[in-house]
Amino acid sequence: MEPMDIVGKSKEDASLPKATMTKIIKEMLPPDVRVARDAQDLLIECCVEFINLISSESNEVCSREEKRTIAPEHVLKALEDTVRGGKSSNGAEMTEEEALAEQQRMFAEARARMNGGATVPKPSEQDPNPNPIPNPNPNLDS
Repeated sequence: MEPMDIVGKSKEDASLPKATMTKIIKEMLPPDVRVARDAQDLLIECCVEFINLISSESNEVCSREEKRTIAPEHVLKALEDTVRGGKSSNGAEMTEEEALAEQQRMFAEARARMNGGATVPKPSEQDPNPNPIPNPNPNLDS
C-alpha cells in the first residue's frame, strides 16, 4: 500500500515543477558548473520533503494553539523549532548524537532509494556504536 498524504494523493504525486526547480538550481550556481539530472531530481525530492516537514510542523504548532488555519507565524515557529533542534519520532528532544545518527540513517535511506531501492536496516538492527563522521573543521568545536 502506498503512503498517502492528507488530501488522499500518494506522495509520488506531490512534486514541484521541474523547469522552475532547474532554473532555481542553475541560478544559484556559477555558470561553469553543471548538475547531473539525477542530482536535480534528488534536489527536487529534498525540497518536497522539506516542504512536507515544515507543513507538518506548522500544523503541530497550529494545533497546539488550538487554531484551525495555519498562519505565517505558525510556519515561522516551525522553521525556528526545526533549525533549533531535532525531535525524535516520539516528539522528545534529541541529543546532538541522536540527531547525527538520525541524519545518517536518513542519508542512507535516500542513497538506497537513488540506487535502486535497496533497504536500509533500522537503527535497532545497526551497530549500536557506528563510527561518527569526523568533523572537517575541528577548530570550530566548542
